[in-house]
Amino acid sequence: MGTLFAGRLGLAEARIPQADRHGLLWLTFGNLSVEDGTLHFRAATSEELKAGEYAIPYQNLSMILLGPGTTVSHDALRLLARHGTLLAAVGEGGVKFYTAPPMGAGRSEVARAHARLWADEKNRRDVARRMYAFRFGKILPAKDITVLRGIEGARMKETYQIVANQFGIEWKGRRYDRHEPNATDIPNQAINHTATFVEAAAEIAVAVLGALPPLGFIHEESSNAFTLDIADLYRAEITLPLAFSVAKKAIDDPTVLLERTLRKEAARQFRKQQLIPKMIDRIKELLHVDDHSRDP
Repeated sequence: MGTLFAGRLGLAEARIPQADRHGLLWLTFGNLSVEDGTLHFRAATSEELKAGEYAIPYQNLSMILLGPGTTVSHDALRLLARHGTLLAAVGEGGVKFYTAPPMGAGRSEVARAHARLWADEKNRRDVARRMYAFRFGKILPAKDITVLRGIEGARMKETYQIVANQFGIEWKGRRYDRHEPNATDIPNQAINHTATFVEAAAEIAVAVLGALPPLGFIHEESSNAFTLDIADLYRAEITLPLAFSVAKKAIDDPTVLLERTLRKEAARQFRKQQLIPKMIDRIKELLHVDDHSRDP
């Protein structure tokens, strides 16, 4: 994720440059408003910014992501809507995704490409196979989606055990009750929390591009099936190592607050590993869209 800079020294008013190549701007602890027809952010001191007034180059943005400690004025919403810039309220680092209203008339290339691939049975199956190839490092021989899901299930069982062993955790198998997500052991609770955070990051990536959340290539029926597809691409790479690393701390030290510690570590890892930009690039690759899909 792009780091925000305080602007050039010596200027009375700093300008936040467009640091993220996907047009994402992350803001925390401050007020987003309009002054003299220009978008401004009055920031308190944070890890990303020094306290001060910053001008926002909204013309180059696809989405502004407002993190904890932020407020936004009615004028700012009106200005963003006029220029078709998305605004989302998110958790620190993108571990939660609250809302991203579709402001303005954006372009539809990504949505149309997504719909075309999903509507054709062969293309839909081919995209699903590519998703499995990303996860397992090779194209699986089977083409039937039911068989692919079976192969995935068997491989994920092995992956759970391998990653648990890496962190010295006794693994008793995946257990998840959707109605009582905390009614299980610490490793499973950690996976539940972390999966939620990774899904939030995937929601941001899908929203930025204007892809269609209900049209999943592997998941079906859910209103965010495609989001789940994207999140699952990072289960072995991000979700499990993060979950088991913090689960180990909680097992060794009962005073560790599991969900809070996971949320903080997830935010740090998402930034460090550039997770959301990676997801955006992967979606573009899967849907065969180029970098100009969001240009005005």
